[in-house]
Amino acid sequence: MGHPHRHLRTSAAFAASAALLAGAVVGPASTARAASGPPTVRFVDIPGDGGTKLAANVVVPGDAAAGAGRRYPLVVLPTSWSMPQVEYLAQAKRLAASGYVVLSYNSRGFLQSGGTIEVAGPPDVADASKVIDWALANTPADPERIGMAGISYGAGISLLASASDDRIKAVVAMSGWADLVGSIYSGRTQHTQAAAFLTGTGYLTGRPGEEFQEIIKGFLGSDLEKEADMIAWGKKRSAATHIDRINANGAAIMLGNAWGDSIFPPNQYADFYEKLTGPKRLEFRPGDHATPEMTGLLGLPNDVWNNAERWLDHHLKGEDNGIDREKPVRIGVRGGGQESHASWKALSTARTRIALDDTERILANGDSGANGGTVMLTGILDQLVSVAPTVSVPLLPDWRAAVWTSQRHAAEQRIRGTVKLRTTVTSNESSGTFVAHLYDVNALGVGKLVTHAPFTFHGKEPGKAFGVDLELFSTAYDVPAGHRLALVIDTVDPLYAEHNPAGAKLAFSSPEKRPSYVEIPVRD
Repeated sequence: MGHPHRHLRTSAAFAASAALLAGAVVGPASTARAASGPPTVRFVDIPGDGGTKLAANVVVPGDAAAGAGRRYPLVVLPTSWSMPQVEYLAQAKRLAASGYVVLSYNSRGFLQSGGTIEVAGPPDVADASKVIDWALANTPADPERIGMAGISYGAGISLLASASDDRIKAVVAMSGWADLVGSIYSGRTQHTQAAAFLTGTGYLTGRPGEEFQEIIKGFLGSDLEKEADMIAWGKKRSAATHIDRINANGAAIMLGNAWGDSIFPPNQYADFYEKLTGPKRLEFRPGDHATPEMTGLLGLPNDVWNNAERWLDHHLKGEDNGIDREKPVRIGVRGGGQESHASWKALSTARTRIALDDTERILANGDSGANGGTVMLTGILDQLVSVAPTVSVPLLPDWRAAVWTSQRHAAEQRIRGTVKLRTTVTSNESSGTFVAHLYDVNALGVGKLVTHAPFTFHGKEPGKAFGVDLELFSTAYDVPAGHRLALVIDTVDPLYAEHNPAGAKLAFSSPEKRPSYVEIPVRD
């Protein structure tokens, strides 16, 4: 993933395109000195890695178009998965109006760009550097002030490029991934709805490469013989794999994601953030995949994009706008409220436990009614109207669902961070899957989903117990006083692949030498 220039010092969809092209005014004016005259836009084709055509648009300040002779900081925006090259045009005009050269391009394999979909593989990373080369040669971009930003696929490519190209001084990665394996294969369980969504839209708007086709076929087909190859493929495309090079290059990195992201869950971003050693910022909000940033793409005021511009202004323009003095971890609490913290670990001040003392036995292969919701929908409902998947906990069938309930809480419980499950499992089969759900249960027994996560095992000796430690997806959620918490485990969830053979039975126990519990991070 090296680059020949390392020695230098240096989801709105197609319906939104018309609004973007109309050039709606976006948010408040930047604190930077505005360029004179409106920004100018031109559409170009850029030769990417191996000469592959990349369809792009370039937006420059008005005085640059007039030949002012100045150099401007450069921001490169790779498009999201399946999105057109005008995806960022509203934000690009805003940035250009405050003094940036902005270049957005269609990632290879999609729409007007050439090549095939490589899923942020080495050609995609090399493309990012080729785009920077082109911008330096064909625009008044400053080689000492280069940033990258993007949503989803564009975020992943931007992070990977910061490991490869040390000219990149700042990155804003919104609703992306740092660990592709941990995102769609967490708990060794295929996130089938998410993978099917990405694959379907990829075939609809692009040209999947042979390697991607082979990998996704094995992934969706649960081909264990290809598991090692799938994991290696995913790790190559994960910024976390290249953390040492990212830290050595020293780019200032801002990460943003949604608590309910059903494609790239928040845990992997939090883990990556903790390993960064340079300037960094982490933001989590209620929502689903790419929904916190969506209004900004439509030309409307948006908090994520406002902070992204402040981040770029400080690290590329040197503006003293105070973002470096703010607490770097900013979270939106589900249901309302915002908090800032000095670190990810500072979110919680204590940990409470629910003991899972009773042995529970369930039959596999049937949906109890407890589930994590629907990809690209559940998190949106939680963001907009605070509606999460609900169940009547007392009515869950005890032959399909294992249930443990806490005592009624006298005071509000402010859950912050990553809930952890420790249990001991015994199955009559060598393979299996279960999904753990944590619910906020009111006086009527109605449970509102707080968080969940899947777990799959293979190669176990039937009838022999084994320990499981599982991290549920990170969240920020306030449990009202008078409510209980309930852990529900079942074996079927439409979001995930199931690996329980017909007739499988699972038991969850709490041996004396390894007690079972749910550990909940809370803030006093």
